[in-house]
Amino acid sequence: MSKMDALRAMREAKYEAAQKAAQKTAQKTTTTTRKVATPPPVAPAAPRSSTTPDAPASDALCGHRNMSGRTCTREHGHAAKSHRYS
Repeated sequence: MSKMDALRAMREAKYEAAQKAAQKTAQKTTTTTRKVATPPPVAPAAPRSSTTPDAPASDALCGHRNMSGRTCTREHGHAAKSHRYS
């Protein structure tokens, strides 16, 4: 058996093992989902205001966050495409 044949055989064995594992997890999820009872319906919560009640709407900030966690200091709903972070 050549090196390429051995690699092909290993790849096919891994593929078959992955298929069997996927079938087992699919069977587990289908059997467990049938037994699970649905929770009772919950009334929707009242919509929350995005601004604090103390601050007027004109002073509200955009609030957009970048990846490092900084927030945008421009006014809420600004037309500029870029944000100013601080």
